[in-house]
Amino acid sequence: MADVGSNPNTKIYTTDSGVTYSVTTHAYWLPTAPLQISYAYDVNITAPDGTKIFDASNINRGIDLSIGPLHILQILASGDVITGSEDSTTIAQLLSAGNYISVPGSTGNFIVEAGVATANEYYIGGTSQISGLANLVTGSVINVVGGNATLTGTNGATLAGVLNGSSVNIEYGGTLNTGSALASVLEGTTVNFGAGGGTIIINGGGTLISLLASGQLNATTFNNYDPSKDTIELQNTTNPIVTYTIKNGGLFGLDSSQKVIVLKDSSGNIVAEYAVKPADGVVLNNATYNVNDTTNNPLKITYSDNNTYIGACFLAGSMIRTTNGEVAVQDISMGNEVIVFDWRNKTDIVRPVVWVGKAHVNVRHGLPDDEAGWPVRVLKNAVADGVPHKDMLITAEHCLFFKDRFVPVRMLVNGVSIFYDKSISSYDYYHVETEQHSVITADGMLTESYLDTGNRSSFRQEGKIATLRGAVKSWEDDAGAPLDVERSFVEPLFRAIEWREDKVSTEQAPAVVELTNDPDMHLVTETGSVIRPMRRASKDYSFMLPPGTQSVHIVSRASRPSDVIGPFVDDRRYMGVAVGAVRLLSAKRPVEITSHLSTEKPQGWHADMEWQGAAWTDGNATLPLGDLLKHGKMGILSVSVLAAGPYLKNESKAATAIVRSA
Repeated sequence: MADVGSNPNTKIYTTDSGVTYSVTTHAYWLPTAPLQISYAYDVNITAPDGTKIFDASNINRGIDLSIGPLHILQILASGDVITGSEDSTTIAQLLSAGNYISVPGSTGNFIVEAGVATANEYYIGGTSQISGLANLVTGSVINVVGGNATLTGTNGATLAGVLNGSSVNIEYGGTLNTGSALASVLEGTTVNFGAGGGTIIINGGGTLISLLASGQLNATTFNNYDPSKDTIELQNTTNPIVTYTIKNGGLFGLDSSQKVIVLKDSSGNIVAEYAVKPADGVVLNNATYNVNDTTNNPLKITYSDNNTYIGACFLAGSMIRTTNGEVAVQDISMGNEVIVFDWRNKTDIVRPVVWVGKAHVNVRHGLPDDEAGWPVRVLKNAVADGVPHKDMLITAEHCLFFKDRFVPVRMLVNGVSIFYDKSISSYDYYHVETEQHSVITADGMLTESYLDTGNRSSFRQEGKIATLRGAVKSWEDDAGAPLDVERSFVEPLFRAIEWREDKVSTEQAPAVVELTNDPDMHLVTETGSVIRPMRRASKDYSFMLPPGTQSVHIVSRASRPSDVIGPFVDDRRYMGVAVGAVRLLSAKRPVEITSHLSTEKPQGWHADMEWQGAAWTDGNATLPLGDLLKHGKMGILSVSVLAAGPYLKNESKAATAIVRSA
């Protein structure tokens, strides 16, 4: 949500990391079309400490020279600004250099079309894709300042090195994802990590990720790298990483201040290799390391099966009930005895601590709150009088104990007495393990001890005694109490805690969630063209498709049931629209399209949800059409939408800025 500045034409947008984007809008009449209004923008981007990051005036789309629907050229352009508001679907073409900005909360995409003659600069504060990478000019600069940028391309292999000579700056929690463009798009690129840290996600596409010099391309270098706050995330690697080696860059023909990191699998095969230049004060000692050696590891390598793993644990300062009274979690040691609630017999017993682990989290800005790593603050008296007896800080997946059941605290977040504390973006957290998974007491609240479901290696053991642990455990077989995430059990708890909100001391105001049932559904072709419906009759949408179209993306708003209904619904999938019958009419011959109803669905469709004759999209679903529109034939695609919404109004509103030139 944007704040309005002192100028009524000025809006201020803020990232989760505190970066502000101030945008002042000016309207003017186009000289080539006296009855047409266009807009120019003054943009100022400021860091949380007040440092000016970017300041420019009169950013505008210029004058669009067109013949009918065909955009030929745009002159006098200086860029574009995407705000993600209702009227933010903009088309911009470029002949001269420009600045392109997406503000926090926006979801617009930048498409670079053939013929762009100059290098542009991008500032990403929202969630934006940059496609048409093959048309980027050497010297382009992509600044991901608190936002999320994803690079896209139809064929990753053909994009190798297209950013050669360009630079990427990631700061204040920004994330750059190479996406379908694959890792090779970065060859010859300079990536600079800046203040506040950031994340780069590199898609290996199932092949070796090598960002060292090869052929005519220079190595990719990650400058100012600090592994305590910067994350290099690898996706779709050939094999899991077991060991890695750090060597001097001079051995590879690089600057001696650089380090080369080579990651290998269990057979010694290279999975990935890249060069970094450590930030001032960061020491990466030359050696070979095992990822499971938690006592001597400069890098932490963890895995997540397509999802970010967020640990389930306590933050420093949590007070654990022991036989010696309450002890701060960071002071708990192996061998200490904690008081355990035996809920089956309704009595307290004593169990020893067998392991204590510690790790560090840097919040990953841009992800949903429950996945980003924000700690959850449970205010004093939130659950009952004296429960907890002080503010409690835990991670989102940590479970609290109610009525003989464990419930993840994320399902109880109400924004007032239980909320994500966004004043804490970097913190240490702890696991306390007893011989058996147990119900223990922290800050006067019944909660859980650690259950090792496979993430122990991501923690450093606290204490001088090393322990060898047994097999990985599971909630089904080893939990100290049943895990219950059913709405029928959790929602009454949520409502009871919500009812107590006036009994806690808080300045938190409940978040105002604005919903809409408008899916804003449209199609996007393989070339990036946006096609709006030509007709809508009740649940049926009709679209005119150009000749040669072989597939389209069904794009719409998308929201998670846990966001639009309530966190007590344990469904965190993005739901777009439920599509039933799809028909393509070409040359007066209708053809049923059924790939979305098959067992093996195309990308972007949810698996079988037990709804016969319908399938849900995730907001961006591929629909293959084959060769039905070849030989110059146009077609009409009819899509039956059986269900849609509700959606968060400020989420997934597609806005596209196209950078184009003759």
